[in-house]
Amino acid sequence: MLSRAKGPSWPASRLSAPLRLAGIPGIIPVLKAYGGFRIAGAAPETPPALGRLGALEVRLARNAKEIRRAQKLRYRVFYGEMSAVPDAASFLSRRDVDPFDAACDHLLVVDHAAPRLRKSPPIVGTYRLLRQEVAERRSGFYTACEFDIATLLTRHSERRFLELGRSCVLAPYRNKRTVELLWHGIWTYVLAHRIDVMIGCASLEGTDPDRLALPLSFLHHYARAPEAWRAAALPRRYVELDRMPKSAVDAKAALQNLPPLIKGYLRLGAFIGDGAVVDYQFGTTDVLIVLPVAGINSRYVDHFGPGAERHAA
Repeated sequence: MLSRAKGPSWPASRLSAPLRLAGIPGIIPVLKAYGGFRIAGAAPETPPALGRLGALEVRLARNAKEIRRAQKLRYRVFYGEMSAVPDAASFLSRRDVDPFDAACDHLLVVDHAAPRLRKSPPIVGTYRLLRQEVAERRSGFYTACEFDIATLLTRHSERRFLELGRSCVLAPYRNKRTVELLWHGIWTYVLAHRIDVMIGCASLEGTDPDRLALPLSFLHHYARAPEAWRAAALPRRYVELDRMPKSAVDAKAALQNLPPLIKGYLRLGAFIGDGAVVDYQFGTTDVLIVLPVAGINSRYVDHFGPGAERHAA
């Protein structure tokens, strides 16, 4: 479940975009993010406990200490296991931090049966959630650093958007149980906040689009968003997805080359935006995920929804 729908390193080129939706935080959110604190007005309205499966529990972070621990988990996965290159602050703190952390709710999976180095159970999985009403009061969505989503939001101004990002799971827990529990937590959150659309960036390993021609072309030909739900990569960062004709795409082989998280989104009914973005800091090529809640496959709604008693808190 290595999504690494990530965070920016804030090069100058990203600071030229409009403030409202391109995510230019002030100094206070930056400092709060590094402290694990959240900005005023971003407190969750969702009950902290969202579900449980055996010893695993999914819930929202309750305090700054838990957010800092989630950031440490992200650092361990993104920088320790994957090819991301930390900036000086992340390297010294050994935490994956960006200013959006201060505006987000942090979904956690904790293991009550695991050996403890502290009083609270270890965090083994995390997801970052940013609601539109919070994003619009602050620095916008992270996704706007890579994709032009302003027109998408305007086109569906009557709908509520939720950004998903920074997904990662500790290696021993990358299994069906943990993924199910994370999605049960997300679905409970979606219902509590009456979310209509989920968006976010998802990553493929590697920064050479030509080496990723098969999976990128598959996404273009088989999962491209219809016009009503389409948004494109920012012009200065746009990378073409359509790198092979449809007749040359081996769909089965392409699916095998897709990261599990992207395959999971597609099973739920997600669309892929227009174009990709290469993120050299994290060593990935990113695509835009657009998932209208009304279009989610009904069998997944039944599995993760309120009637899913096996996940009951």
